[in-house]
Amino acid sequence: MTTQLTPPQSQTTIRTYQNFINGKYISPLSGVNYERKSPLTGETIVQIPWSNQADTDVAIQAARQVFDDGTWSTSHARVRHDILRKTAELLTTKTSEIAAVICQEVGRPIGMCIGEVQMTAQVFDYFAALTLNLQGESTTQYDRNAIGLTVHEPVGVVGIITPWNFPLLLVAWKIAPAIAAGCTMVVKPSEFTPSTAFMLAEILSEAGLPDGVINIVTGDGPVVGEHLVESPLVDKIAFTGSTAVGRRIMAKGAPTLKRMSLELGGKSPNIVFGDADLSQAIPGALFGIYINSGQVCQAGSRLLLHESIKDVFIEQFLAATQTFQIGNPTDNTTMMGPVINEIQFERIQNYIQLGEKEGAKLLIGGSGRYLVPGFEQGLFIKPTVFDHVTNEMAIAQEEIFGPVLSIMTFKDKAEALQIANQTMYGLTAAIWTKNLDTAFKMAKGIRAGTVWVNSYHTSGLEPTMPYGGYKQSGIGREVGKNGLEEYLETKAIHIKLA
Repeated sequence: MTTQLTPPQSQTTIRTYQNFINGKYISPLSGVNYERKSPLTGETIVQIPWSNQADTDVAIQAARQVFDDGTWSTSHARVRHDILRKTAELLTTKTSEIAAVICQEVGRPIGMCIGEVQMTAQVFDYFAALTLNLQGESTTQYDRNAIGLTVHEPVGVVGIITPWNFPLLLVAWKIAPAIAAGCTMVVKPSEFTPSTAFMLAEILSEAGLPDGVINIVTGDGPVVGEHLVESPLVDKIAFTGSTAVGRRIMAKGAPTLKRMSLELGGKSPNIVFGDADLSQAIPGALFGIYINSGQVCQAGSRLLLHESIKDVFIEQFLAATQTFQIGNPTDNTTMMGPVINEIQFERIQNYIQLGEKEGAKLLIGGSGRYLVPGFEQGLFIKPTVFDHVTNEMAIAQEEIFGPVLSIMTFKDKAEALQIANQTMYGLTAAIWTKNLDTAFKMAKGIRAGTVWVNSYHTSGLEPTMPYGGYKQSGIGREVGKNGLEEYLETKAIHIKLA
């Protein structure tokens, strides 16, 4: 499973950033910096401010002042359209440069990083078009001598808190509709993958975004993030991350009744019926769990197999897993790179060990570091598959965020639906079948925000479609028309006629 690789060259350049506020890079008042280590080599690759509440306040004040000034928040839709469209063009021209940074900071194979930049450009393109199609309503039905209008207005200052697994795409899901709506924002990217947020801010400035519309402050979540949530000057929080942190954000934002859009965790079922085309379902299941080393909120981490095809499916799935190339993410033959950091590495190890203790049968993989020659410091984990998993086990209920798959068996649609819905999560699901009746009834019955039929992840990040979770997988929707509505308030205007 090991690709022959050339040992890495020592890092000669460390990217260094300051907080980006009002169109300028500003040294942190905290006077403290944080060094991000490479998940591949362990060397320092980025240095960013470790900001405090005072730093965060400076950014909030900048965003508040620009919004309250009214020039941006009431700007013509064509102005916002042109900025978003130009941003999409600039992202396209800078794809290779940005993808290389994502690859280095996340540890994801380079081809998938290129795909992330391309999808991000599509997001800005989509919201550019949507900006010109914002429409209110009018009515005279309630009073012959009056007219009623509804208008959409920007929600205000948005605090944006983003994760490390798709650092460019997931921040774009929030920034693009915020710009389309006329909001201003303060962004706190993950300290593990900060560079793309700064790169995007520079691109937005080049595209004509006024100073102070986007501000970036880096630091610790419990300091910078919580201050954004608690500040009365921030009108809305847009967050992607774990369900546990989402609960904390809701609690901290309650005193100011913050508007919230929260895209949280998942434990998605990938359901394969007996009539499924295994030549499609097996690659789909591989992609569903192993993309980004399993560090995906919508990972297909629960594989539900109809008892009639279980044995043949597992045999072919394990054979395909053994062909996975694990190693240097800059190598075009690599299919899986390292996980993001030591904390995540240990978390995944603990779940693998717990699965064995709970009585699940380990089919492949297991705990321990996977050694790649020349990259001994790399945080590599073997793809791990458990069979004989019951839905009561922790590995079937809790989000692991790693390349760990739990296999369960079902007899019929009713049992598959019961297993699929027996979780606190409801982000995504997939169904593999040739039977349209089965596909539609299962898709309707599963309590999840996104359901794929005969695919996994494919078109799952399409910007024209809303994305979000049921139950404890989140509140609100991102992208699509619904995603734009999260950044708008609706006002009713009643006009009495003479």
